[in-house]
Amino acid sequence: MKNGLIIINCVILTIGTCGGPLLTRLYYTNGGKRIWFMSFLSTAGFPVILIPLFFSFLSRRNHNRNNSETAEKTKLILMETPLFIASIVIGLLTGLDNYLYAYGLAYLPVSTSSLIIGTQLAFNALFAFFMVKQKFTPFSINAVVLLTVGIVVLALHSNGDKPANETHKEYVVGFLMTVIAAVLYAFILPLVEFTYKKARQEITFPLVLEIQMVMCIAATCFCVVGMIIDGDFKVISREAREFKIGGSAFYYTLIVITGIVWQGFFLGAIGVVFCASSLASGVLISVLLPVTEVLAVICFREKFQAEKGVSLFLSIWGFVSYFYGEYKSGKKVLEKHQPPETELPSLQVSDSVA
Repeated sequence: MKNGLIIINCVILTIGTCGGPLLTRLYYTNGGKRIWFMSFLSTAGFPVILIPLFFSFLSRRNHNRNNSETAEKTKLILMETPLFIASIVIGLLTGLDNYLYAYGLAYLPVSTSSLIIGTQLAFNALFAFFMVKQKFTPFSINAVVLLTVGIVVLALHSNGDKPANETHKEYVVGFLMTVIAAVLYAFILPLVEFTYKKARQEITFPLVLEIQMVMCIAATCFCVVGMIIDGDFKVISREAREFKIGGSAFYYTLIVITGIVWQGFFLGAIGVVFCASSLASGVLISVLLPVTEVLAVICFREKFQAEKGVSLFLSIWGFVSYFYGEYKSGKKVLEKHQPPETELPSLQVSDSVA
């Protein structure tokens, strides 16, 4: 079951990592200007979590009905108060991170933004080491080095990609906002893992869904407040009328799909932390960033230099290195806990029989 959860979370994380930045940039390149609105869409798809939560709730309630004669009862709401408060705090930090990232994408090409976000892996490894005592193997160290080198290779050719309709100041501010977003998200993932480890209750997948729900609601409320202060609700309908690819695309295609795709990124990232570790989530995000750059070249005709091809190769190499190390570590654990094979006693032939 755990392997199945890992696969599902990796798939939806892949879709979110590759599709989210492209859809957000599509909004900005077609006349959209509301940064708080786009940060709001990053977690506004949280109602989809209600579907598995509803079935989990029904399962626990039926269990209580079937065991009504016994004292053993299952809680209908699994989350306790300390975990609830921690989820709200992490959710508010996530809302802030969504705003910083949406601000950066408003003024940077997708390739440059992905380049900066890729640096989160190094910070992720650092925070994971101090917060959750993440153990490093030669394979994980090799993966971090390769992915970091891949990002540096991309940085060698990042000059001169400022969009023509933006000022140098806007470009610099967007660059700095994206750097802060990368560092903050690198802190959030180990913080989630740290919360799991310090929780005074067993962390199950239904409980993880409840945690994700609270985090998303907190992040969404944070962005809604920003939208109210910035006056986004007053101009969304006007933006839809003036949107270059049409109002229907603005509402049905861009907003709905963007919300679902970004929600997939959030659920996948937190789900991988639950199934594996915060470092595994960071590695998977980093290895997908060059793929996002390739898609940006196809969709927005951004330049694809040789440096980006080298970075893609190094990222895939680092990804394979990390998961091969995880496979070997898991195999050693299984062999350690597997009982030794018992040997059959040798048959002794008696002299009389001989």
